[in-house]
Amino acid sequence: MADEALKAKVEEALEQFRPVLQSEGGDMEFVGIDDENKVHVKLTGACDGCPMAVMTIKMGLETYIKNACPEIVEVIQDNAPETNPDDMGGLY
Repeated sequence: MADEALKAKVEEALEQFRPVLQSEGGDMEFVGIDDENKVHVKLTGACDGCPMAVMTIKMGLETYIKNACPEIVEVIQDNAPETNPDDMGGLY
């Protein structure tokens, strides 16, 4: 588990990013930091199930967190829906 100082830095960065999600009717819950320094979050509200959630996580939140906390290697959405390319009508 991550040390308390890193956890505090990540939580502060999440709070600074939160208004971006809230402006679109969404939000997030901080789940924790695993032993590999991966941050786990759950998207809520309009962000939960949004088709753009992966972009929001990877290009928005993850970039922001890594800039604030270089020790973090990835941000993972714990409640991301499973995506099967066969269910996408061949478009992927």
